[in-house]
Amino acid sequence: MAQSKEEIKRNEQALDKFKMNLFDLTGKVAIITGGNTGLGQGYAVALAEAGADIFIPTFGTLEWDNTRSMIEKRGRKVEFMDVDLTKPGIPQKIVEKAIDIFGHIDILINNAGMIKRNPILESKDEDWQKVIDINLNAVYYMSMAVAKVMAKQKSGKIINIGSMLSFQGGKNIPSYTASKHGVAGLTKALASGLGKYNIQVNAIAPGYIKTANTAPIRADKARNQEILDRIPAEHWAEPSELMGVAVFLACAASNYVNGIILPVDGGYLTR
Repeated sequence: MAQSKEEIKRNEQALDKFKMNLFDLTGKVAIITGGNTGLGQGYAVALAEAGADIFIPTFGTLEWDNTRSMIEKRGRKVEFMDVDLTKPGIPQKIVEKAIDIFGHIDILINNAGMIKRNPILESKDEDWQKVIDINLNAVYYMSMAVAKVMAKQKSGKIINIGSMLSFQGGKNIPSYTASKHGVAGLTKALASGLGKYNIQVNAIAPGYIKTANTAPIRADKARNQEILDRIPAEHWAEPSELMGVAVFLACAASNYVNGIILPVDGGYLTR
């Protein structure tokens, strides 16, 4: 059926709204937990490159100077806060400090996390608690603290970090697998509840990336080859290969994307 003149005009007007500046984060403020090293550092630099100022809560001061240099080289501001995300009340203090420095919060990337590996029957209760506390509980408390600010301003982006273990069982990492399944569920629940406030909540699920966390796996020749055999792209990703996805989920171009768990895995899950 042919479109009416009114429909054609409406469609043209809608298409005219798409501009490349939808990817611009100038004037935005992002909190990135653990944004001083690894993938977190990559997300911080990516958002700074797109124009955002960055606030980074970290456990310790590792790589602060290097991260600051990379962000300031891009003409953006960055501040750090040395805290333990698993301690009661810390997420609220982070939010208060960020607002005190920058005046508002537009983006939260819940990146901080850890992994503990042991043969399944040698799993330790204390490892379970530590991993769940940082990988899942801290994500919930940070999200809730930031969401209250975003709800008042009627806008915001929360980006959680899942994993291939948000979909699979993994080997010898039950606490990590449980936490990342939890992150996937929490992402969907928050997206469902916060959408009415114009807050979009999504998750990135990195595949096998060259980071310090994956160094032991890459050093295991048999396990490394097993993984490579399942990746259609036939290589481990560089951290830079996740940077564009972070910017997309943080910017206005993704305003109608809500509640997804986006694999960035070179096709790993297809096999």
